[in-house]
Amino acid sequence: MKKLLVVAHTPSENTRKLLDAVLEGTRHPSICDVTVKEVAPLHAIAQDVLDCDAIILGTTENLGYMSGALKDFFDRIYYPCLEEKQGLPFALFVRAGHDGTGTCRAVDSITTGLRWKAVQPTVLCRGEWDDQFLEQCKQLGTTMAMSLDAGII
Repeated sequence: MKKLLVVAHTPSENTRKLLDAVLEGTRHPSICDVTVKEVAPLHAIAQDVLDCDAIILGTTENLGYMSGALKDFFDRIYYPCLEEKQGLPFALFVRAGHDGTGTCRAVDSITTGLRWKAVQPTVLCRGEWDDQFLEQCKQLGTTMAMSLDAGII
């Protein structure tokens, strides 16, 4: 059984809805051989990353940067996972009230250092709330889980 880890900071009702949409997408009925583990960034540990085959990250835009919770996650897992998880497939969703550029750049910088591989375009939920964000996040979850299930990633 392949393992998909989802680590997302959800400080608001809307960001929780985005995470729920991602998780709903991972439960598509045609996905057979993937287990999904969702862990909040402040509770995720290096072993969670070491045990997974792919990861979905979620964050809010905080002052043009990723959430402090996701940054803390990266700080704690960086060195324990650096050598063993090179090439880890990942995807990112961002809830940005403004443009999200700095947030995406910050996550890209760290994942580049970890040598992880982005396998989906970032889902950037930018500006005023739009219910279409939910479908985009659901599709992200489905695509990641199906790709893992099929052995594509």
